Amino acid sequence: MKSKEELHILIEKKLNELVQLLRQADMEKARIKYFRQKINNAFKQTGPENQMEAFKAFDNQDGLSRNELLNSLDVLLSQHQLDSKLSKKYIRRDWTKRIILVLTGMVMITLGYGMIILPAPPYFELFTLFYFNDQDGVTIMDLISLLIILVGVFLIVVNVSKKNHQ
Repeated sequence: MKSKEELHILIEKKLNELVQLLRQADMEKARIKYFRQKINNAFKQTGPENQMEAFKAFDNQDGLSRNELLNSLDVLLSQHQLDSKLSKKYIRRDWTKRIILVLTGMVMITLGYGMIILPAPPYFELFTLFYFNDQDGVTIMDLISLLIILVGVFLIVVNVSKKNHQ
């Protein structure tokens, strides 16, 4: 097994060879696009996100016996080296995303309540659907505000109720 430094030197050497070959070749746009896509896919497959995706696919293997699942896990662990730093990054990114979505939900709820409670100019009140008295009632703006509140509640409930980061 080669060390990281040897692999980096080898990759640099091969990359320089590829650059020379590409400069010498006269290719049409379709061929260039194909090569660019292939190189981009190779970089995507080597990233730490791809390693975690392989383990996510492992969750969806229903109907297999314990021995088959154990063998599949053994193969995955041998192909994708995981360390605590990579798993902490993944967990931190997931928690950050969930916290941001919960905060967004709270802001939407606050905005919706603010739209209902604070008085709005008459030209912004649109149409009154149901009158409580001569001056007040339920308007279309109130319904839009309720919709904003429900979207905020939905964001919070979905992100808080997820089981074990799925």
